[in-house]
Amino acid sequence: MIDEIKQDAEERMGKSIVSLDGAFAKIRTGRAHPSLLDTVRVSYYGSETPLGQMANISVEDARTLAVRVWEKQMVPEIEKAIMKSDLGLNPSTAGEVIRIPLPMLTEETRKGYTRQARQEAENAKIAIRNIRRDAIADVKELEKEKEISEDDERRAQDDIQKVTDSFIAKVDASLAVKEKDLMAV
Repeated sequence: MIDEIKQDAEERMGKSIVSLDGAFAKIRTGRAHPSLLDTVRVSYYGSETPLGQMANISVEDARTLAVRVWEKQMVPEIEKAIMKSDLGLNPSTAGEVIRIPLPMLTEETRKGYTRQARQEAENAKIAIRNIRRDAIADVKELEKEKEISEDDERRAQDDIQKVTDSFIAKVDASLAVKEKDLMAV
């Protein structure tokens, strides 16, 4: 019983870390990376389709992304979708290739992105702590129903806290890497 609760908590905390990594990928660092366009969706025959399913996204140089569209008639739609996205990018089209130059990050925008990264990390920590709270509540419920002893409950709480601490440390390490990446010129 206790092992199942700990296992479930670990899995859910792991998902929080994966979610945080996804959030960090959306925060621009000034270098071109295809994952910047992961959130862009294009209207394709009436349904919202991810850009990655309609075109090949590659890095042309450190500051430019190239989007090679598979269907030529979709180029204007994709260009509009990129402009509408909240990424602040201005694509330029040359035939079937859309080039997206990434503007230089100013000190002010770097600090703004750093604040955003810290907020995402804090949200991940809150999610991890909520998972810990739920797991401990489950363990206390088992003890209340006399399915486990008080000693087992205490040990389980300590184990859950250790797992929580390790995941919080992973969040902090991930944030440190992202901040260093953002502040690098």
